[in-house]
Amino acid sequence: MNVTKTQTQTNPVFEMIIRKRLLGKTFLVLVALLAIWKLVDSFLAGPTVFIQQVVNGLQLGFVYALIAMGYTMVYGIVRLINFAHGDVFMVGAFVSYYAISRWGLNALPASLMPGLPSWLSNALGVILVILLSMIACALLNFTIERIAYKPLRNAPRISALITAIGVSFFLEYFGALPFVFGPNFVTYERPFEVTNWAYTPLFNFQALAAGQTPPEGSIIISNIALYIIIISIILVFMLNFIVRRTRIGKAMRASAYDKPTSRLMGINVDGIISATFAIGAALAGAAGVLYATAYPQVYFAMGITPGLKAFVAAVLGGIGSIPGALVGGLIIAQAEILTAAYVSTPMRDAVAFSILVLVLLVRPTGIFGEPSREKA
Repeated sequence: MNVTKTQTQTNPVFEMIIRKRLLGKTFLVLVALLAIWKLVDSFLAGPTVFIQQVVNGLQLGFVYALIAMGYTMVYGIVRLINFAHGDVFMVGAFVSYYAISRWGLNALPASLMPGLPSWLSNALGVILVILLSMIACALLNFTIERIAYKPLRNAPRISALITAIGVSFFLEYFGALPFVFGPNFVTYERPFEVTNWAYTPLFNFQALAAGQTPPEGSIIISNIALYIIIISIILVFMLNFIVRRTRIGKAMRASAYDKPTSRLMGINVDGIISATFAIGAALAGAAGVLYATAYPQVYFAMGITPGLKAFVAAVLGGIGSIPGALVGGLIIAQAEILTAAYVSTPMRDAVAFSILVLVLLVRPTGIFGEPSREKA
């Protein structure tokens, strides 16, 4: 009995389209062109309003970037998406709330050194509050890593991922208990008085009194935005210095590349992983203070949405890349703010997560990411 085998030949054009993902890339180009057209049209229709939204996006973007750096550092060394990271951010915001409202830590420099200029005493007070939140979050994440993640170091990744989700829920609902943070929204007391400046092409910068209407056609810049941008840039440079110039940073990079060989070279890989969790959590704690200062309301579930958007920012920039986390955070925040201003407020979250889908379809490694190299 003769069996005739037929072989279906695929059109080489279709093969090339599939292999090079041309459909996804074409769709991304069309979306990008549509977004650019919308941005240019919005700028021409009202340049002042557009620039104001960009300033607001920068303020939010640096917060996202700080959170995203924690995601990207942890993933870079243990290949774990730490979904409890957003809740560590929430704890940092609450620690700063108690430091300001209950303990008056932000007023400590002014009381110890009454001769200081007000701007300097305010800055020192903010730094003290941020340092306390960073230390508290670093200790919390260090403890979480030792108790929840370290025993699963050699387990399948799905086990650690499920554990991270469980830790996230624990932090949220433990924080909702009445004797911890409580289930209600809490008004956040800012660590300094808010000052706004109006910038106009004719009058340059003009300080605005409380309740004063800004001049028509002006751009409003607050000291909150300046604090967020300056502190975030300082923390980014400090993190880059630690990773690139210090022994612990070199040990982090070696452990991320090849853990068995790093152990043979005398590196305490477990200690390095714990230190990485602590540093990432410290950045989340600082982000919690800055976010609560900009949007003065804290509650037990406040870390969910910023945490997820920071995760999207890390994926967009290239998870494992510190510059990528910074760029991704700024892009996601600008997309969110501009969507809320020119499209629809409920669409701001949808656009952020749509960007995640597009990135995974077209360039899964992100803007600065490289294909992962697995070690045996």
